[in-house]
Amino acid sequence: MITLTENAVAIMKAALSRAAEPAEGFRIMVQAGGCAGFKYLMGLESMPREDDTVIEADGVKVFVDMASQPQVDGMIVDFVTGIDSSGFVFDNPNAREKCACGKSFG
Repeated sequence: MITLTENAVAIMKAALSRAAEPAEGFRIMVQAGGCAGFKYLMGLESMPREDDTVIEADGVKVFVDMASQPQVDGMIVDFVTGIDSSGFVFDNPNAREKCACGKSFG
């Protein structure tokens, strides 16, 4: 459903090890909003919820709620470091259009 690159896994592992509260993985979800209609939300999560799909990559767990699953199916999550900014990048084959920030899609 979702593929994590080596860079994304490394950053996620580092974030999990430094978390102030115990966290089992990351939640990735889609919510209405953003410049193009939908936006990605991502954060640490203590445990999966009942209807979540759990994806594991090299020891990192990602939780995806049932409503977000069709919108992120086939997505690749990467972490890029640049001169101006660094962050997670979402390559989503389900997105018909993306906004310039790369954090929202339509």
